[in-house]
Amino acid sequence: MKKSKISTYSIGEVGAWVAEHLRSKGLDCFLSGGAVVSIYTDNRYESFDLDFVTFSERSKIDLAMTELGFDHSKSRYYIHPETKYYVEFPGSALQIGNSLIRSFSEHKTKVGTLKLLTPTDCVKDRLASFFHWNDRQGLDQAVWVAEAQVIDLEDIEKWSKDERKQKEFEEFLARLKKE
Repeated sequence: MKKSKISTYSIGEVGAWVAEHLRSKGLDCFLSGGAVVSIYTDNRYESFDLDFVTFSERSKIDLAMTELGFDHSKSRYYIHPETKYYVEFPGSALQIGNSLIRSFSEHKTKVGTLKLLTPTDCVKDRLASFFHWNDRQGLDQAVWVAEAQVIDLEDIEKWSKDERKQKEFEEFLARLKKE
């Protein structure tokens, strides 16, 4: 892969750069977590951590990431000396709460395409941290994504009921209507 100016890349571009390289090595992945919030809210919430979900073997991930210039010998994060963003592969979960992730969105950038959670699943992901750990920042992020993107509110309401978090969903809805 040709050398690039990763230091000038946005979080979405770094994600696409990494994802394109992993795909070129036969490693399928998608982006989840706070980086998706950053992308969907145009950095209203700024994350520096790109959480990729994959079922690939760790040794293959390590090799691909090393080829891009990332190092993770000193921590669980893959760190590149030319960017403030770092990459993590926290697991291989294909669900949010008790709900399976069934579809993805694509974020196209000048350096490639990034597969990531849909806006609706991103809201669920952020609400899950609010629902189960009372993470108020997760609630804020869910509201910001819902304001910035088209989401399926009925699907989120159904999911919230399945999670037995109707009261918390009502708080989300009230915040959404206020802002």
